[in-house]
Amino acid sequence: MITRLEDHSPALSALAPRLRPCYAVWLYFRFPLSLRMVEEILAARGICVTYETVRQWGKKFGKAFADQIRQRAPARGDKWHLDGVSRTYSLGWGVELYER
Repeated sequence: MITRLEDHSPALSALAPRLRPCYAVWLYFRFPLSLRMVEEILAARGICVTYETVRQWGKKFGKAFADQIRQRAPARGDKWHLDGVSRTYSLGWGVELYER
């Protein structure tokens, strides 16, 4: 299992410093996480930052991330379709037929 971004490939290790703020801000705005939880997740991946740094990145880059997440969300008038419907028929004598 790859725990650090730099361990994945040499190409990513050059990009890693620029991806750290993006990853931290994405985690903070995409999931209901506190700043300290984001700090712990990054520490588990080998990225040492403080929660205050994550907060500053959120102030600087957060609006762009939040706008992207809102654009990708389905509009309120969109249609929702069922993936599948299942039915159960009781044939009597304790026998049931399951149709998918």
